[in-house]
Amino acid sequence: MNYFRPVYLFLLGLGLILWSATFFKLALLNSLGQGALFTVVVCIPIWRTGRMSYVDIGWPWGLVLLGIISFCFSEGYWLRSLIVSSVVILIGLRMGLGALKMWNLGLLKKEFPRYQYQRIVWREEGKNNIALALQIDAIAQGLANASFLAFPIFIIASNRNQEFSILEIVGFVIWIFAFAMESIADLQKVDFLREMKKAGKQRQVCNVGLWKYCRHPNYFSEWMVWNGLVIAAIPSWFSLRGAESDLVWFLLGLGLLLASKFMYATLVYTTGAVPSEYYSMQKRPDYKDYQQQTNRFFPGPRKS
Repeated sequence: MNYFRPVYLFLLGLGLILWSATFFKLALLNSLGQGALFTVVVCIPIWRTGRMSYVDIGWPWGLVLLGIISFCFSEGYWLRSLIVSSVVILIGLRMGLGALKMWNLGLLKKEFPRYQYQRIVWREEGKNNIALALQIDAIAQGLANASFLAFPIFIIASNRNQEFSILEIVGFVIWIFAFAMESIADLQKVDFLREMKKAGKQRQVCNVGLWKYCRHPNYFSEWMVWNGLVIAAIPSWFSLRGAESDLVWFLLGLGLLLASKFMYATLVYTTGAVPSEYYSMQKRPDYKDYQQQTNRFFPGPRKS
C-alpha cells in the first residue's frame, strides 16, 4: 500500500469535485480527458522506456486540456470563464511547448535528474518495484490536474456574476506578475548558460538577475502563479454558499488551499528545489557558497 500513497489525497479531491452539484459535469469530462491523455502520452511511454520524463509533456498539456474543458462547458459569465481558461492554457502552453521541443531534440531519451532523484527517495522508502512506482507517480500527476489544480479554475469559471470583485482583480494581477517573473527567470538562466558556453566555462552557478535573490526564482514564480488563481477564486467560492451544502462548500474552500500547498510541496521537495540541488551540489564546486548566501525558495537579500 506504500506505493499508492501519492494518489490518495488526489482521489479524495476528485471525489469531492465529482460529488458537488455545480462541478459534476466539468469534473467528469476533465477526469476522463486527463485519463486518456496521460495513458497515451505518459503511462504507455513510461512502461515502454522506464523513464519518468514524459510527465513533462503530459502535465502541461493536461493544463491546456483543463482550460479548454473549463471554457467550453462551464456555465459562468463568459468573460470570467474566458479569462481564467486562457490563463491556465497559457500556463500549460508555456511549459508544454518547451517539453515538445525537448522531445524533438531527443532530450527525453535520458531521464531528467529530478526523476533520477525520485528513485533515490523510493529506495529509502523501501519501494523496490520501480515500474509500479513510476506508473503511480505518473497517475498522481494526472489526478492533480483532475482534482486540486482544477478547483480554482472551475470555481472561477462557474461564477455567473457579471461584475468582477477587487479580490479577483488582485489575484489576476498577481498571476500576471508571477507569470512574467517566471519567464524572465528562465530567460536569464538560458542567457547565462549561453554566455558561459561562449566563454568556455563549465559547471558555473547562475547567480544573475532574479537568481541573485533566491536559488529557484522560476519555481517560486510558478507557485505564485497558482496562488494568484487561488486568490482570484475566493469571491467565486463565496458565491457558491447557497448552491452547495455547507459541508461541500467548506471542503471546496479547503481544496483551494490544498492546491497552493500541493504546488509548494511539488516545487520544493518532489520535482523542484531539493532534487535540483542534490545534483547541483555534486556538479558545481561553488554551489555550496551560493546556498549559504542565497535563499532557497522565497526571494530576499543576499547573505554575507
